[in-house]
Amino acid sequence: MYESGENYLETIYMLSKKNGSVRSIDIARELNFSKPSVSRAIGLLKTDNYIVVDGSGLIHLTEKGEEKAIAIYERHKVLTQFLIEFANVNKEVAEEDACRMEHIISEETFQGLKKRLEGIEK
Repeated sequence: MYESGENYLETIYMLSKKNGSVRSIDIARELNFSKPSVSRAIGLLKTDNYIVVDGSGLIHLTEKGEEKAIAIYERHKVLTQFLIEFANVNKEVAEEDACRMEHIISEETFQGLKKRLEGIEK
């Protein structure tokens, strides 16, 4: 999956937690993307079985989609926390950088950072 697809899944996940339901227009507003761009991405995510769209236009993550979205969101949270606590980066910059990093970091490096943070929290 490409970075853009991961961003859509993460956004759908976060909006569903925040609002309870998600429509294409919500995603377009959140990401500041055009409706046609969101529509195309929604079609690709449906084809790949990450989401389903019901008759009312509500978007739901499939089990596969939710697993992927949760993993991406976890990376985002851990990387943001790491940048704030260890690199002394302000929250806004940490959020932006984490959003880019979450897509390219290896699983080994991510797990190492996560363990480091967990060790400090204990």
